[in-house]
Amino acid sequence: MRDIGKAVGVSAVTVSKALAGKPGMSDDMRKRIQDIAGEMGYQYPEGTAVRIKTGLDIGIVIPEQYFEPDAFYSMVYRKLVSRLNLDGHFGLLELITEADASAVRMPRLLDSGHVDGLILLGQPKREYIRAIAALGTPVVFLDFYDEQASTDSVVGDNTYGCYRLTSHLIKNGHREIGFVGNYHVTSSIMDRFLGYLRAVLLHGLPVNPAWIIDDRDNDNNWTELVLPESMPTAFVCNCDVTAVKLIAKLREKGFRVPEDISVTGFDDYMIQTSDVPLSTFRVDTDGMVELAVKAITERCSGIRKAYGRLIVSGQPVYRESDGPAPVRKK
Repeated sequence: MRDIGKAVGVSAVTVSKALAGKPGMSDDMRKRIQDIAGEMGYQYPEGTAVRIKTGLDIGIVIPEQYFEPDAFYSMVYRKLVSRLNLDGHFGLLELITEADASAVRMPRLLDSGHVDGLILLGQPKREYIRAIAALGTPVVFLDFYDEQASTDSVVGDNTYGCYRLTSHLIKNGHREIGFVGNYHVTSSIMDRFLGYLRAVLLHGLPVNPAWIIDDRDNDNNWTELVLPESMPTAFVCNCDVTAVKLIAKLREKGFRVPEDISVTGFDDYMIQTSDVPLSTFRVDTDGMVELAVKAITERCSGIRKAYGRLIVSGQPVYRESDGPAPVRKK
């Protein structure tokens, strides 16, 4: 069955269902599998009790650096496992180390031959992404995308989300607005930066390079925030973790939030760890997880045809970390 699956481009589970007359695929796909099985000389055992595994085994692959106990991706992983179980499938976790990613070593789950598809949660190095996409195993990228990889991707509405947050600050009188996040690292941070940039440019406001601050290096390791000498009146941060770190840094330097400087985050998943409730953009993680599971099961069953980037909307949540622009003496 695995040989037939490789020839058709589907999993062994899909082959088993097709030959056993089980639902879960198109008539065209069922006929194609049956035709290939006949050409390869496969004979389904008649009169024999054959156990058909109805659920899929889905590998959930996450770069190790993202998988801290209270991290965003740890929360999304738990939701993925729950959703897969609810739909009658199984989620198998594998963490990818930086050494694995650098050496482009594929997930060990694939060596066992027992996973039907992969959900890659969190963006590793580009070479690793494209190597996984080229394997032929059904795969869905979750919370990032790559324009040169023929895979399905499920992402939040990053550009529009940061556009909304930045526009909100502008409406409150802010004319000097910075961005915190290394947009070279992931597609999500890049899209959020572009949303910030769109709002600033549309309103004819200055884009001061000194106000664009990195929060991590190009290998996605956290770095110390370095504030500019001339401060804007507001910062849009690429994620909630960065926003909380920025508020702490601003206070260390004697700035009040939001009286002196407003701060916004992105994701809205953190338990509020600051006495200033964070204004942010709430990502619909439940919607993203549901769509990712639907995409991978359709891909494993041969139902899904074209590859695409699937965008899940969210909504801004305005709390107390942003306020009207302060009046500064010139």
